[in-house]
Amino acid sequence: MSKKTWTAVDDYIVSSLFEADPVLDAVLAANRDQGLPAIDVSAAQGKLLSLLVRIRGARRVLEIGTLGGYSTIWMARGLPADGKVVTLELDPHHARVARSNFERAGVSDRIDLRIGPALQSLAVLSGENAGLFDLVFIDADKPNNPNYLDWAMKLSRPGTVIVCDNVIRDGAVVDEDGGDANVEGARAAFSFIGGNKRLDGTAIQTVGAKGYDGFAIAIVE
Repeated sequence: MSKKTWTAVDDYIVSSLFEADPVLDAVLAANRDQGLPAIDVSAAQGKLLSLLVRIRGARRVLEIGTLGGYSTIWMARGLPADGKVVTLELDPHHARVARSNFERAGVSDRIDLRIGPALQSLAVLSGENAGLFDLVFIDADKPNNPNYLDWAMKLSRPGTVIVCDNVIRDGAVVDEDGGDANVEGARAAFSFIGGNKRLDGTAIQTVGAKGYDGFAIAIVE
């Protein structure tokens, strides 16, 4: 098996199960044109996030790591009309592209984009006492996974779903002594979820257009 095959299967999934979506196609094109790294979730993964929002019946979603807003739009589309995604982005250029994409997709009214280091934004968000979240999607700098998970717990209630992206790392997550900070961040996510009695979680290995990786998914009890 190869990435070529995985990508072909991803294309088959999209062509078989999804309607044509020129808006999301334009979002990805805008991200490319503006020089953003091609690390958005795949279409199939984005649809999964949207379905998780709907399955959970979420009204408030927290996303840590916006990039160009592709995953944000998927989740915003899964919300009811009065729902909100609070999304955190470090890079001002990425945030500008994302804002434009939100307008293009017609979901700006459902999205609160905050710019700056995520740990600072999370502290500010906590101090606002604006309410807890129903779903948290973590897809930012991997070494901070345990810090983001800690904040996710503080901002969650029983029943909150937490999704942490990129935790398999081409299988390198099993390497205890690799010295790669991103792999160590993935392992830290597993340690955090496995060691927290308030979390019940698992992980899903994925292959597709984005290669070999996966999600950790947990529910707060």
